[in-house]
Amino acid sequence: MSSRARLADIAAKAGVSEATVSRVLNGKPGVAEDTKQSVLTALDVLGFERPSRLRRRSAGLIGLVMPELINPIFPAFAQVIESALSQRGYTPVLCTQSPSGATEEEYVEMLLERGVSGIIFVSGLHADTGADHERYQALVERRLPVVFVNGWLPAVEAPFVSSDEYAAMEQAVTHLVALGHRRIGFASGPERFIVVQRKLAGYRTSMKAQLGLSDEDLDPMVALSMFGVEGGEAAGRQLLDAEVTAVVCGSDMMALGVIRAARQRGLSVPGDVSVVGYDDAPMMEFTDPPMTTIRQPVQAMGLAAVQSLLEEVRGHATPHTEFLFRPELVVRGSTGPR
Repeated sequence: MSSRARLADIAAKAGVSEATVSRVLNGKPGVAEDTKQSVLTALDVLGFERPSRLRRRSAGLIGLVMPELINPIFPAFAQVIESALSQRGYTPVLCTQSPSGATEEEYVEMLLERGVSGIIFVSGLHADTGADHERYQALVERRLPVVFVNGWLPAVEAPFVSSDEYAAMEQAVTHLVALGHRRIGFASGPERFIVVQRKLAGYRTSMKAQLGLSDEDLDPMVALSMFGVEGGEAAGRQLLDAEVTAVVCGSDMMALGVIRAARQRGLSVPGDVSVVGYDDAPMMEFTDPPMTTIRQPVQAMGLAAVQSLLEEVRGHATPHTEFLFRPELVVRGSTGPR
């Protein structure tokens, strides 16, 4: 493309004359600041590279450490957090863990070597009660700003941002009880994870309060397996053997596994079994049937994590507390009357 055609495109996009575009690109004085910004934005939008002296200076690198991206809720968090950091002039460095790839510890070492300004951990080892948490203590002691999403470590002085798992289970159980269900199962990942412990506590408390059941009544209706579709399918088989008519799941991926287990037995969802997911991951409204689920407020949580971290980066102490965000029940087609 000729430089003349490029100037014309940028001028048209920015709503200014070609002469003005030329002045901005050549660093000539006499252009108002907001006009200059319009031209630079047009340049970015059209995919042209800025002249080196007009490139944005990065305010610093921020590490974003999260699990594998197979569960679509994690890319959703990454998108919100990366976008919020970029808008504030920071460069996000995304580190995703896969079973055969780098460990969380190796990623943290790499980020420290690169001189990051801070790290946001999403559903990391801070959510695993069986993991060694001294690494986080060491980061706080070296004054590196850190924020944790979904998990809680009382000993680590940092902000935590979580979805209210208790409230989520209360909403799910209330919805199913209103539909006439009494044998409501619970399917989730391993109990060593804080998020699972909290969901399980919320499920048990709600089932006791609303149906008058005891722990002994509930034990056969709890199936803890692996996270993911395969884990959901295994938990689903166990719960169907226990003759449940509805299942509350720890994630949307597990809920898809429970639906698969029901269909393998010739049961229909929601005709024979109602299923509630958790997360409202992207695409859940397009599953068959569309998934009734508990929506994590990803946008609000991601922004809160970024704001808390950048307060710390700028030297303002943020409270060592857990910010709890209330999830929302989204009723679609996978739940129906008993």
